Amino acid sequence: MSEDITKIPVIDLFAGPGGLGEGFSSFESSGMQPFRIKLSIEKDPAAYRTLWLRSFFRKFHSDQVPDAYYNYLRQVDISEDERRNELFDQYPEQAEQVEREARLAELGKEDPHKVHKWIQGALAGYEWVLIGGPPCQAYSIANRSRNRGNDNNQEEKEQRQYLYLEYLQIIAEHQPAIFVMENVKGLLSATFKNQHIFELMYEDLQEPEKALNRENRPVRRSPVSARRPSRYKLYSLVKSDEISNANLSDFVVYMEKFGIPQTRHRVIILGIREDIAITPKTLKEQSCVVNAREVLDGLPKVRSGLSRKEDSADAWHNWLYKMAKCSWFTSLQTEGNKKIHERLSTALTKIRHNAGRGGEFVPYNAGRGGEFVPYDDTNINYEPDWFLDSRIDGVCNHITRGHIVPDLYRYFYAACFAQVEDYSPKLKDFPDDLLPAHKNAKRAANGSPIFSDRFRVQLNGKPATTVTSHISKDGHYYIHPDPTQCRSLTVREAARLQTFPDNYFFCGPRTSQYVQVGNAVPPLLARQIADIVHDVLKRDGRSILGG
Repeated sequence: MSEDITKIPVIDLFAGPGGLGEGFSSFESSGMQPFRIKLSIEKDPAAYRTLWLRSFFRKFHSDQVPDAYYNYLRQVDISEDERRNELFDQYPEQAEQVEREARLAELGKEDPHKVHKWIQGALAGYEWVLIGGPPCQAYSIANRSRNRGNDNNQEEKEQRQYLYLEYLQIIAEHQPAIFVMENVKGLLSATFKNQHIFELMYEDLQEPEKALNRENRPVRRSPVSARRPSRYKLYSLVKSDEISNANLSDFVVYMEKFGIPQTRHRVIILGIREDIAITPKTLKEQSCVVNAREVLDGLPKVRSGLSRKEDSADAWHNWLYKMAKCSWFTSLQTEGNKKIHERLSTALTKIRHNAGRGGEFVPYNAGRGGEFVPYDDTNINYEPDWFLDSRIDGVCNHITRGHIVPDLYRYFYAACFAQVEDYSPKLKDFPDDLLPAHKNAKRAANGSPIFSDRFRVQLNGKPATTVTSHISKDGHYYIHPDPTQCRSLTVREAARLQTFPDNYFFCGPRTSQYVQVGNAVPPLLARQIADIVHDVLKRDGRSILGG
């Protein structure tokens, strides 16, 4: 029996860059990795390329990944297409496997018969696990035809064919043993026509075929799934019993309790097919939270860029030194917080003249003024075997943004303030001359809660705030805790907070990389979920073969 046959197939829908899939594929039990990603579907071309590359990485045992993969990470002066073609040419068998596994397609627009065929080909009659969930905007379909008398709105008809129903369709037709669905916490409070969307979803996910019948959507049951019940029991990952309609908030996972270095709170549903009479175990809460410093330490120190100004290390350094002559800076010494003024002054003396901005690949070099350090000397304190890979010889996706000079000053002030006060400043804590010049900022400085935390520093001694796709728009909510770097987080730093290993390369332009990271499920949490799923299947005692 081949290794592939002994593995439990996993299908990842709305896969993004593959955070859930990475957790499942990396999970180990008794020295084996029991799960195999058989199909990942993603509509975004850049995220798809990330999936493709990671799928290629997984085609080899961890100690047998070829040099060609690491060359891909380093050769950022060559286009992604050229590097990809080079991998194709050197490893055609693995490349062909990857093409079958990672699919660029949008559910709801792709031919459903083609998707059905992909899934059947990936499963071949085996028991399997479905992971992933429709993006939150999909839940506008909650208009549902319970209101059948009001069916004249064409937009509502189109919404019913949208992503959530595609998700239900796959569950109903292919009957996974278990599904894992993740989404934003705001789903709990979302309403449509005075109905709570999540309550309706809760009913649908228990009986997906019934929900599809209500929407007049045919269900093409496969021969294997036709012999199975179509109901599911829904479980929380943090409560030991099946969740009732009255306690839907129990589906929320507070990830900082489970070893994730950010306060990421998400709805995660574990659906178990009714014929599998096993109550799952829950996530094991950790005794100590992981703070931002524990995963950001050891990465190369890099400076921000200058927007709307000529950018160079000297120019950046000079603009920061001019800050000391600003009225808001000098007034802190006489009229403001003298401790913060002292911290600002001390930090200014530590700004390096030779600071670089990093890059898509930053080689480690101990001989360049001490700017970088050898990879094996990094001082990451948390899960070093998970994050670090000495074969990279550097860091990927670690290039900084450019910021306008006033924002550089605000970032510098905010980071120093946080070091003194141990919390991120609100706008009311900023000197007046440092505030943005618009009405919301003035109102926030006078006590209005709206816009009050426009500039948010990640605190070294605490978990980071939630990394979201908004990080792609500006860096104000993601200020680096080190004032001497005076910048927002890089993609690699955001990826560290999301617990992606350093050899996980994010493809596409930088804005897309940020979106991919922000939308992902942290792999280290996904690995814990995989443990729960595997335990259910193991205790159930049946073969992973269908039938």
